[in-house]
Amino acid sequence: MATYERKIPVDLDCPLRLTMSLIDSKWKSCMLDELRHGSLRPSELHKLFPEAAPRVLDLQLKELVEDGLVTKTVYPELPPHSEYTLSPLGETLIPIIDAMIEWGNKNAAVFEKKYGKPNIGKP
Repeated sequence: MATYERKIPVDLDCPLRLTMSLIDSKWKSCMLDELRHGSLRPSELHKLFPEAAPRVLDLQLKELVEDGLVTKTVYPELPPHSEYTLSPLGETLIPIIDAMIEWGNKNAAVFEKKYGKPNIGKP
């Protein structure tokens, strides 16, 4: 099986670009935020983000695993299933995600004029 190759290589010379390359997609930071509460199966993540295409979530989960931010456990039972868990490295991103959430809460009113009222219960 071929491994995923990024279109744009990760810039290891810039810590900000490195960090952003790991959580830059719309769904990665949201999935990391949900995984802070415990392990989730792929179908549970799909239900949490119904507006995201399952294929996109699956690709981004794969990247999170490859980057070492999330671990995947496959249970060899019938039917087989898998679960994703935040890795110790992934846990170190939670303060960054918390800061992003805090910033969004403090500044939501600024962007309501542009984007409209927020959808309750959406990430």
